[in-house]
Amino acid sequence: MTLREASIGQTVTVTRLTGEGPVKRRIMDMGITKGVSVYVRKMAPLGDPVEVTVRGYELSLRKADAELIEVN
Repeated sequence: MTLREASIGQTVTVTRLTGEGPVKRRIMDMGITKGVSVYVRKMAPLGDPVEVTVRGYELSLRKADAELIEVN
């Protein structure tokens, strides 16, 4: 399952980042790394962006970026 598929109010754990190069690096620089817990706060009506809480701060991710983050 990807972060994009997670439900609002759900807390998930990152298992893998599937992006490559600068995209993967940018996601990691935002604090999303393997093993970190992510709480899905809100989702826009069309699914873009996804608002999450990670490492104590709120973060908005584009749908394309959320699909690169595998969670369980």
